[in-house]
Amino acid sequence: MRRLEDGRGRLRVGAALVVALACASACGSGPAVPAGVSHEEVPVPAKALPKAPEKLDVYAHDRPGMLSPAVAGFPSRVYVPNSESDTVSVIDPRTYRVISRFPVHGRPQHVVPSWDLRTLWVNNNDGNTLTPIDPRTGRPGRSIPVDDPYNLYFTPDGRTALVMAERNNRLDFRDPHTMRLRHSLSMPCRGVNHGDFTADETVFLASCEFSGQLVAVDTTTRKIRAVVDLTHTRTPRTEKARHAVPHENPATGEHASGEHAQAGGHAVPHEHVMAGRRVMAGGRASMPQDVKLSPDGTTFYVADMARNGVWLVGAKDFRVKRFVRTGAGAHGLYVSRDSQLLYVSNRGEGTVSVVSFARRRPIATWRIPGGGSPDMGGLSADGRHLWLSGRYDGVVYVFDTRDGRLIRKIPVGAGPHGLAVYPQPGRYSLGHTGIFR
Repeated sequence: MRRLEDGRGRLRVGAALVVALACASACGSGPAVPAGVSHEEVPVPAKALPKAPEKLDVYAHDRPGMLSPAVAGFPSRVYVPNSESDTVSVIDPRTYRVISRFPVHGRPQHVVPSWDLRTLWVNNNDGNTLTPIDPRTGRPGRSIPVDDPYNLYFTPDGRTALVMAERNNRLDFRDPHTMRLRHSLSMPCRGVNHGDFTADETVFLASCEFSGQLVAVDTTTRKIRAVVDLTHTRTPRTEKARHAVPHENPATGEHASGEHAQAGGHAVPHEHVMAGRRVMAGGRASMPQDVKLSPDGTTFYVADMARNGVWLVGAKDFRVKRFVRTGAGAHGLYVSRDSQLLYVSNRGEGTVSVVSFARRRPIATWRIPGGGSPDMGGLSADGRHLWLSGRYDGVVYVFDTRDGRLIRKIPVGAGPHGLAVYPQPGRYSLGHTGIFR
């Protein structure tokens, strides 16, 4: 074939290429290659390239500035339940001053945002009431009788409130507005108090402080899916969880044996899990506290106050993956606004550990000068400040998350506990001091 070396010939080849590509795009076939044009010279149409799968981030709606229209006009406030003073202190975070204080019933434990974000609930544990707060005014309303409300959560569809009845060893399903009781689920453990949901929002993993267990609950069927016994699980990362640990059958008082007894850090069937007795492992107990799902939805992080660190538990099979040491009295867990870090309050040593989700280990430690007792709290809406109650010091701590400095120590009442920073970004609340999705 004669070479086309003149300008008109080159134009004809170029036109043929354009037509071929247009036909490939319109006809849905691969690009036709005109004679004299190599494959390397033919670009692949953009829409033919496969799209990279979007990475799951359950906290994608918790970024700075992503406030729901439901909280429009709410002033920024920090609500502190003082368990030993039977009061709630209200702090203006701009001035770091207590601007009001009001009494509530016996032993307020946590201040919890409602699922629809329009109400804050004070959990009066010994007073057996929930006190509503209007976040628009910061004023309390009339308390509602509720038995043993240590902590409060909501199902992701907003249809049910879950009251953690800690001393009664129950999970109570209630109307999220009237708090009328619908159903009570007896727990195969003691001291149920904290939890979080799986990424598909079907299972609630709850911690049981006094018996060292985790309980996975299907909130739709209201049945227990699995129980994880942490009391027999070794903490060093280099050691694997032991197998064939005997478990007492609650019905017979005898020890189980065989495959059903393999519970060293594994999920086991509900009927084979020991209940009502606290078991020591190697002379040490487990006291699981706060629970948080990893941003990618694969792993639950569980603070253990007795083991001084955080357990990593699979969100699908509920098997213990590993243990990460943080500090004495590991207690509260808070996810950074960019979903990269987990802040762990170490109540027993006055520190906060900064854990990298990517590395699965602490990358920094923030220390309170002179010591302290950092407990529960939350992040500011912009993520720049971490607010934590000083459980045994009658103060609230404010950390700068950019460098870990303690920038304020604010006197409040006695025994400050589960404070809520409000409002915060998110579409709806799953409860506690602020778990938003």
